[in-house]
Amino acid sequence: MPIVDLHILEGYSPEEKQRLGRELTNAVRFVVPASPDLVTMTIHEIPAENYYRGGLKRTPAPARADPVGIVQDYLAAMEAREIETARSFLSDEFVMTFPGTAPMHHLEELIEWSKPRYKFVTKTYAGFDAMQGQDDAAIVYCRGTLQGRYLDDSPFEGIRFVDRFEIIDDKIARQDVWNDMAEVRTKP
Repeated sequence: MPIVDLHILEGYSPEEKQRLGRELTNAVRFVVPASPDLVTMTIHEIPAENYYRGGLKRTPAPARADPVGIVQDYLAAMEAREIETARSFLSDEFVMTFPGTAPMHHLEELIEWSKPRYKFVTKTYAGFDAMQGQDDAAIVYCRGTLQGRYLDDSPFEGIRFVDRFEIIDDKIARQDVWNDMAEVRTKP
């Protein structure tokens, strides 16, 4: 039974500590074959006034936003065509790649690219997976199915997709998309 004994500075909200507990439990389970109920975690909070580094009193860093929540809010804004809201989730260096496209940097490029392909697309999500990348990026994968209408008004549904996002400093820096749209469309 793994036991994690964590020391953190005071100031994190109960929700942030819950996220921390969940993610550390998952990190342990990535290596140790234990069910979540067998991973014990305790959090010890240190008063902020007792925090010094380099001989100087320091202020603890605020928690990062939940990267899954960032992606979910962005995707909801895109589906609702709230483009300005969606844009607020993107970094200045944002790049996205969809099947068969060159890298795009602006949501308007995506809208123009999709106009000759279909009237609209919505997503049904089967799940979201998040992890810390090797650098500063949090990685979020979402997967599920696409449904919507082609330009000739014929419906489509059940088309598999996977999106991969990189979140840096609470902003989406990269989106890569894979789906079976072309394969389904070309079936007789």
